[in-house]
Amino acid sequence: MSETIELYFSFRSPYSYLAAQLAEDALADFDVHVRFRPVLPLAIREPNFFDKSNHDRVRYILIDWLRRAEMLGLPAGFPSPDPIVQDMSTFTIADEQPHIFRLTYLGAEAERQGAGLPFAREVSRLIWSGTPDWNQGDHLAEAAKRAGLDLAAMETAVGNGETHKAIVESNQEAQAAAGHRGVPLFVYKDEPFFGQDRIDSLCWKLEKDGLKR
Repeated sequence: MSETIELYFSFRSPYSYLAAQLAEDALADFDVHVRFRPVLPLAIREPNFFDKSNHDRVRYILIDWLRRAEMLGLPAGFPSPDPIVQDMSTFTIADEQPHIFRLTYLGAEAERQGAGLPFAREVSRLIWSGTPDWNQGDHLAEAAKRAGLDLAAMETAVGNGETHKAIVESNQEAQAAAGHRGVPLFVYKDEPFFGQDRIDSLCWKLEKDGLKR
């Protein structure tokens, strides 16, 4: 019986984007199942997480993820629009958030339909490759289609979002219990592996446990 690896993921995280591009291929050689568990970004869960005192942290992320994507040969560009409506000069989070809840709930629905990771891979690539107006036209529908899903049916299943809100809240509680709030976070046998640059450590652990196919 295969082991389960849980992936906690945010559609606002460029490092989650990188992880989604790498994880499927990296884990293909192991007898494991990836359970995709989307969570809301810390900027939504804890609005003070990114404030003026964290300016250097934000500046570093903005530099580092682009460098990392280039090193990995992955397309990279700042989201247009940002999945979160936020004033980046003050880090103030807007009350109205038309994108991030929709994306996160759709991610939860994709996992319910058995294609969470493929959906995350395609949609995060759409957003973090810098596709202009990724939220308009048929961009999301085509990304869902590439993942083997039907966006209209997913939207219908999400409905008013109450069921999927509960799923996401459960994911966030489980992530906290795993010992880390950051994304991307892989959890294997209650052991957390934080960051897209820890996939190799995860694979080492899986091979050590004899899960190589």
